[in-house]
Amino acid sequence: MAFPPPNSLAWSPSVFTFLTPYLPPLPSPSPAREDGLISKTSTTPQKPFVTLTYASSLDSMLALQPGVQTILSGPETKALTHFLRSKHDAILVGVGTVLADDPGLNCRLAGAGGYGGELSEPSEPGELKWQPRPLVLDPRGRWAVGAESKILRLAREGRALAPWVLTDLAFVDDERAELLEGCGGKIIPLASEEEGRFEWEDILQVLSSHGLQSVMVEGGAGVINGLLSAEQQALVDAVIVTIAPTWLGQGGVVVAPERRVDGKGSAVNAASLDKVKWQQMGEDVVVCGVLKK
Repeated sequence: MAFPPPNSLAWSPSVFTFLTPYLPPLPSPSPAREDGLISKTSTTPQKPFVTLTYASSLDSMLALQPGVQTILSGPETKALTHFLRSKHDAILVGVGTVLADDPGLNCRLAGAGGYGGELSEPSEPGELKWQPRPLVLDPRGRWAVGAESKILRLAREGRALAPWVLTDLAFVDDERAELLEGCGGKIIPLASEEEGRFEWEDILQVLSSHGLQSVMVEGGAGVINGLLSAEQQALVDAVIVTIAPTWLGQGGVVVAPERRVDGKGSAVNAASLDKVKWQQMGEDVVVCGVLKK
């Protein structure tokens, strides 16, 4: 009897067929150029496919309080999260999530690179089968990434890709850049606003220019609420939310985008889903859809 490798998640593809309409399209083959090389620019989209996904409580909370890691997903929906990671080129989080959780941001499905699978045919050195590229939004260079940061440790062990960190040019640190590059990662300089935030259009444009065709956005609350704002909803292609059967209570970290106002000055729903699918997985419920335009 074959057993899955240590730390890997057992899974069955048939369990996740309900997700198919909400997954990124398969990348189109790039046509060959006259010189015999492959042209990537002709098929690279202007914007990556963006999936917004997270786990919340019944009162729409992500965590008990800021900076406190809170486990909400059961084993079935945890495997779902890793399945989604395997279907995207990259996984994106804000720096607050990295500071609070020291996450791995990789795919631990049995068969993934580093978890019993073989290396895929690499398009770049060190690429691993099913492993997404971790992306960290860190405009002010707050993440003091070290050699023992979980993301870098997994990259050195061949169980993850090293992260790309988006940072304002004024906060680029040469020592940190060298450490990331030594593991196959890098810092991507990007101009930020005065408030210390990136424009989402700038983020997606630079990711597309680096060859990423799909991005899974996992958090934290500031990132999620920002993408659910009326100005940014058009950038989101799919939404997949796990709802755990628990209330975290007042004072938690909440998903609650600002309400919109109609032409008469009356408040209306901040956001709504269309093409909705509900699926129970273990004790959790997963809701999938696309944002109504």
